[in-house]
Amino acid sequence: MSISGLEKLDVWRRSQSFAVHIHQEILPTLPKDEKWSLTQQIRRSSQSIPANIAEGHGRFYFQENVRFCYIARGSLEEVLSQLDYAFKVNYLPKELYQQFTDEGEKLNRLINGYIAFLKKSKRGANEPGSRSSIRENQEDYITE
Repeated sequence: MSISGLEKLDVWRRSQSFAVHIHQEILPTLPKDEKWSLTQQIRRSSQSIPANIAEGHGRFYFQENVRFCYIARGSLEEVLSQLDYAFKVNYLPKELYQQFTDEGEKLNRLINGYIAFLKKSKRGANEPGSRSSIRENQEDYITE
């Protein structure tokens, strides 16, 4: 896999664009005293969205890909929560806040659609070892 494989994936492209827009349009509006807290948190969680989609895409088995998409969706919700906070404490104007929450909701629907596609296609489900599981007994770890 390479970056060219990811660029064919609409959900990754849009999540990457979302993170870049956050960096360019939201972060500069936040107060300097938020540099090491809110700004850093929004930066990391927004970058986590395309990063987790990419990591899942790099896995062959669909259930792993779905798991990373769940993490990406969680990171998106984290960004939206941080933006809501920033709006409520008057760090963001209403128009900018609304623009990014609308974009975030669209991205959320796209991630959900991708998850549904992955579950339906079940890529890698018939590969050797895909049906194997490891069962461990908790008793093996009790030393009392």
